[in-house]
Amino acid sequence: MEWETRPLTPERFEDFADVVNRARRSNHCWCLSHRLQSAEIEHLGDGSREQAMRRLCERDPPPGVVTYRDGEPVGWCNIGPRSEITRLSRSRLIRPLDDLPVWSVVCVIVRPGRRRQGVTAPLLEGAVAYAAAHGAPAVESYPVDPPERMDLTMAFVGTRAMFEQADFRVVGTTDAVAGGMPRLVMRRDLRRA
Repeated sequence: MEWETRPLTPERFEDFADVVNRARRSNHCWCLSHRLQSAEIEHLGDGSREQAMRRLCERDPPPGVVTYRDGEPVGWCNIGPRSEITRLSRSRLIRPLDDLPVWSVVCVIVRPGRRRQGVTAPLLEGAVAYAAAHGAPAVESYPVDPPERMDLTMAFVGTRAMFEQADFRVVGTTDAVAGGMPRLVMRRDLRRA
């Protein structure tokens, strides 16, 4: 099995769309909710969420990475400098722990039909490598540490265990909660890597 992770550039947009919105529904998230406010989406996409995401792919750095298994797009990770992720940079509930200019993982998606097949490990490794190649000193994520019976359908699309397997460590908690549980701040320090 051959894994490859690449930045989401305009020429890879259809691969990204196959992972996050195979039916190409116009009102679908398109992984913009953390990156842009409604007015910004309107400005970039003339009302089209898809067009707004296409525009983000033209920026440097692109808004994330697509992971391929044997040439097929199977995973997406929305990652970038925390300062460029609108919802995080303005959040009063998920505040920075320190002045380190971290990159943040705000979404992880595995393509339907490819889940529970080991995609998240190479996806997160590729996302971390992408951040490191752009000079990120560390990568953070903000998952929920759910109790065994918690309904995960509305929680962050990742759990503590997924990030621990990718060498992220808990470094704090936030004031944000999901399902009554605080979101964790997990960090992978790249300065020691």
